Amino acid sequence: MRASLAGCRMSVGALLNGLLVSVVAALLWKYSKLSEHAASLEEELHLTRQSQELSEGRIDYHAALLALQEHGTRMVCTGKMHTDRICRFDYLCYCSEAEEFVFFYSNSSVMLPNLGPRRFQPALLDLSSVEDHNTQYFNFLELPAGALKFMPKPVFVPDVTLIMNRFNPDNLMHVFHDDLLPAFYTMKQYLDLDDEARLVFMEGWGEGPYFDLYRLLSGKQPLLKEQLKNFGKLMCFTKSYVGLSKMTTWYQYGFVQPQGPKANILVSGNEVRQFAKIMMERMNITGQEDAAKEGDGTEEEKEKEKEKREDYIVVFSRSTTRLILNEAELIMALAQEFQMRVLTVSLEEQSFASIVQVISGASMLFSMHGAQLVTALFLPRGAAVVELFPYAVNPEQYTPYKTLASLPGMDLQYVSWRNSMEENTVTHPDRPWDQGGIVHLEKEEQERIQVSKDVPRHLCCRNPEWLYRIYQDTLVDIPSLLEVLKEGLKARPTVRKNKAASTVHPGRVREPQCQTSVQATNEAKLTVSWQIPWNLKFLKVREVKYEVWIQEQGENTYMPYILPQLNYTFSENIKPFTTYLVWVRCIFNKSLLGPFADVLMCRT
Repeated sequence: MRASLAGCRMSVGALLNGLLVSVVAALLWKYSKLSEHAASLEEELHLTRQSQELSEGRIDYHAALLALQEHGTRMVCTGKMHTDRICRFDYLCYCSEAEEFVFFYSNSSVMLPNLGPRRFQPALLDLSSVEDHNTQYFNFLELPAGALKFMPKPVFVPDVTLIMNRFNPDNLMHVFHDDLLPAFYTMKQYLDLDDEARLVFMEGWGEGPYFDLYRLLSGKQPLLKEQLKNFGKLMCFTKSYVGLSKMTTWYQYGFVQPQGPKANILVSGNEVRQFAKIMMERMNITGQEDAAKEGDGTEEEKEKEKEKREDYIVVFSRSTTRLILNEAELIMALAQEFQMRVLTVSLEEQSFASIVQVISGASMLFSMHGAQLVTALFLPRGAAVVELFPYAVNPEQYTPYKTLASLPGMDLQYVSWRNSMEENTVTHPDRPWDQGGIVHLEKEEQERIQVSKDVPRHLCCRNPEWLYRIYQDTLVDIPSLLEVLKEGLKARPTVRKNKAASTVHPGRVREPQCQTSVQATNEAKLTVSWQIPWNLKFLKVREVKYEVWIQEQGENTYMPYILPQLNYTFSENIKPFTTYLVWVRCIFNKSLLGPFADVLMCRT
């Protein structure tokens, strides 16, 4: 009895100990889970703070993470080729450790176009507006969304972002032509890429001397590739656009063939001028015409003030390379010849905004060939661009600024002058190679370059003969320059009212019809008539003509005619019992072509 009672007591004791251990274990497990949950919440809060450091917008971190884990990345692109493609992504991620973009796929992922291995031939898209350059390609790696469990927790960027490459942020021509204009109009293409969008530059450069100009595109600070490391190892953009429109570029730099205007220029001066106007507004610069309108006084006083403001020439002064050795003499000669004030501006000594303020009211802009001439896009209509070229450099082979000035709607005059006197040039063979030095070359090659009188056409970007010549200093021959100006300027440069030359194209001619008659076995007549395009009745057009094409059915050639009237009877080369195809279209001012009306089939 005692033994059984003792055994019972031990069983109760063991039971109590077991219960106590279980309770303690449960409490410890619960505490552990609470600690884990607290740590998870703390980490989530930290990551949320990091996301909010990037943006003023708030983000539900848990919801964003769940969306990425369940739905993965989604991509829809426009454009058929990598050279014209822009892609929109939801939850595109970037691993700063691997320096790779990551597409997380799940059953809900979208990838359009789904190119398979063609995505690497050579790339999904160009990150820059410079077409098909192998340093500017964009692609991503793919991972299953389940891999997120084994990766660092992502930091989410709640802003709508534009991800792009700057091509060369140290060079003003590249800044405007390759970056700012394309980014500006890319943002215009997509409604959510507004003034609060975030720009992300992935080329790896530092800020560069013109970073303030990039800041004008958005109210938010742009991010550099190097800065992404500060926000964690894995960064996910909740909504992003990748790539740049190439529609606004007008020049190719000679990577495949010698440099020159693009074969298919899609931008006009009107779009360039709209961009320039908005950039000036964001720099708090008042255009000369706007300043005259806003001033006090009578209309007559305003007009006089406006005339005063217009009456000057701007000369770009350089302080290190491509110097104008007789700059003071040039300034005096221009002032005397044109009876205008002459102002000098310098990128090295003045703020960019102050230079634009001066150029925006100038009648003429003079400069040695160089990136600073892209500021011609801020010139008023009617002004002239005068580009000076050093000895042995052919102006016809280097035309980015001529092409800009010649865009329809820019309404600028352009003149180039070339130094033809070898004694008026100073070369610098001892400088570094990228500033025209040639001492690193073989003696024979140095001698060949030094006696050459014309730089041959070449590819970009390290041709030593081109660099040697373009970095020369020049003594400008004043008489020959004035002669070139006299011959090249169609009219005295002056600032015109801000009215664009018409670039309106005619519509289709209406009610085209044909009538035929046979006069004899070898003689026939074909009469074609039409009505004016519908939009012509609303326009004031200096010259209206009509183009008629006539082609015998089955033949490859056609006969073109330019006519001023709305009907015409053709008899020459018209054969009896023959079918002719006839096209008619309208032409405004010799160059603005309308579409052809539907083809007529006319049987004689």
